[in-house]
Amino acid sequence: MSLNFTTQRTPLKTFSQAGLADIVFLLLIFFLLTSSFIPQFGIEVTLPRTQAAAPTTSQYISVAITSSGTFFVEQQQVSRDGLINAIQQSLDGRTVLVLRADENSQIKHLATVASAARALNLRFLMATDQSSATRFNP
Repeated sequence: MSLNFTTQRTPLKTFSQAGLADIVFLLLIFFLLTSSFIPQFGIEVTLPRTQAAAPTTSQYISVAITSSGTFFVEQQQVSRDGLINAIQQSLDGRTVLVLRADENSQIKHLATVASAARALNLRFLMATDQSSATRFNP
């Protein structure tokens, strides 16, 4: 018994690309929509404008760190342990803390001031010298 698999029909010579185009279109929409939700990791730098006026000293609390690690709050020397108390006593309704750190000071001192500002719900800014600053171009 032999099976005859021949048929009188001719094979299909054209291929409908409508289904393929639909799939490609849906994939394109999917990637366009999801790409905006991916967080952009990078360094975002906002450079200061020279035309803008600097805030007056009555608008912020000034904290300075010397290269030896000495802390000053409003030109008064304070210990590392007394930093939060000194900042809290000089708040007087101000909500911004400006740090002026020596370029040779250690990062742990910067972290100490930043965490104190965070604990007191203050906005933290770091002052730099514009003449020695370099522009970062990623």
